[in-house]
Amino acid sequence: MSEKTKPKLNEWAATAICGNDITSSCLYVSALSIVYAGQWAWVSLLMVSVVLFFYRSIYSEVVGALPLNGGAYNALLNTTSKFVASLAACFTLLSYMATAVISANEAMHYLQILWHNLPVIEATIFLLAVFMVLTIIGIGESAKVATAIFIMHLSTIGILILAAVWGLIHNGWYIFLDNFHRPVEGSLTMALFFGFSAAMLGISGFESSANFVEEQKEGIFPKTLRNMWLAVTFINPVVAFLALSLAPVRQIAGHQEALLSYMGSITGGNWLAGLISLDATLVLSGAVLTSFIGVTGLVHRMVLDRCLPQILLKVNRYGTQYRIVVAFFVLSVSVLMVTRGQLSTLAGVYTISFLSVMALFGMGNLLLKMRRSGLRRPVRASWAGALFAIIAVLAALAGNVFINPVYVGVFFQYFLPTVIIVLIMLNRVVLLTGCLFFIQAVSKKLTWAADVLSQRLESKIADINSQQVVFFTRGGDLGNLNLALIYVRNNEHSNRMKIVTVVRDGSEVPPRLAEDVRFLDRAYPDIDIEFIVQHGVFGPELIQELSQKWKIPANFMFIGSPNGAFNYNLADLGGVRLII
Repeated sequence: MSEKTKPKLNEWAATAICGNDITSSCLYVSALSIVYAGQWAWVSLLMVSVVLFFYRSIYSEVVGALPLNGGAYNALLNTTSKFVASLAACFTLLSYMATAVISANEAMHYLQILWHNLPVIEATIFLLAVFMVLTIIGIGESAKVATAIFIMHLSTIGILILAAVWGLIHNGWYIFLDNFHRPVEGSLTMALFFGFSAAMLGISGFESSANFVEEQKEGIFPKTLRNMWLAVTFINPVVAFLALSLAPVRQIAGHQEALLSYMGSITGGNWLAGLISLDATLVLSGAVLTSFIGVTGLVHRMVLDRCLPQILLKVNRYGTQYRIVVAFFVLSVSVLMVTRGQLSTLAGVYTISFLSVMALFGMGNLLLKMRRSGLRRPVRASWAGALFAIIAVLAALAGNVFINPVYVGVFFQYFLPTVIIVLIMLNRVVLLTGCLFFIQAVSKKLTWAADVLSQRLESKIADINSQQVVFFTRGGDLGNLNLALIYVRNNEHSNRMKIVTVVRDGSEVPPRLAEDVRFLDRAYPDIDIEFIVQHGVFGPELIQELSQKWKIPANFMFIGSPNGAFNYNLADLGGVRLII
């Protein structure tokens, strides 16, 4: 099945895929917030909901204008340079890796409550393998599993809330009142701040929908954001409030790792505690699936932009890039084996990378407003709302670093190798040229093998630089043409460029355009510039025709930022990129 014929996800399926991740947060974030904010934890969780409300419009605006997979990477790729976008992608990749390993391991720890002899490490690897296979089979089949898990999770949380409310009605409010009158350690402001910082980890998964937006039906993406926001706004504060109504703060802190199971044992007995443990196993497993699907969409986009090796693009009979999935599985298992299940170190990677992704996406929104104001978008986030949301995320990041300063060192142990790999890919022509220079300098003293190696390196460099790029211009602005050439020279491995102006039948070519192109051809001797006048109407059909005719992928065709009258979005144009 090809990419074009694969069925798109509906609202329920798309929400379930990312919703399993974000709604599983109630298993740990309520207790975590109570540890730092005490009886005011539910207020900290409502503060998180306010920040997430503003992020709904931020994500809707960016993805509405740039409806392509990649999340923060896609937002920054079309507003800054490929290097900056790749840094955002490194944060996202680390966030997905940490989420997958931690969620799978915690799921097996919950299952161990029901099955005491379960070997956790081996079971974690088995769970990662199961979701690797599901992802390889295809997102449609994965969505069915995610939907089933999501329905059971919401049902279980609903049962727990009803049981807790029933217990509260019968037992009274004395426990909550005792907790309420408990003195706050330090100041109330700091308690709320640190509770908010810890609670911000409970919105992991909100960013995932943007990484597989191309697999969703039109108009579904903003609905997934709304649904996730509603779920987080209701479930997390209510669970924290009910927990404070059922048990003293000190007891809650003592059951931090399985607070909901403890609440179930108080309100419903062993059967409800067991149901919650089973639900926790399943929904944390669903978070693993979210990581696999999100990372597949992101890496696929990065490979198309030649930030990662092209070998990862190979598809199977299900139409999925199985090599990306297998590589992510191998990486996750290797991290699990190195840590031997002691995943506290990965918590630092997860915390810093996830909050950094959220902040970078917000910054991408600001850049989109400034540099791509002409792009059509269904939603516009206010400047004040976007700035507030970014500052709030950065504050939460600072709060988490203050709480656990060791996280910074652990994070860079994983982040730097990831960045180095991407930098090698982005600068591979320079590295190959350096190797070629070295080999040529000593070639006279080497055997015939040096000549063979030199030829292969030259061939590889020529092959990389042979990729043609296309820039569509409306004509007449020498400054814009010069900016386009500067972008190609600084960001793309190519020495061949077509400058194309599309004119309707009966229309004239903009005056001086041909002369301007000849001037730029002399000004940039290292780039072979070809000027083409194409008769027709600029749109998806023409782009597809030229892409097939010239054998140039659409993501190596560039345009300047269109004005408000432009009738198409980037998804309609098949991945054409904005560079001005």
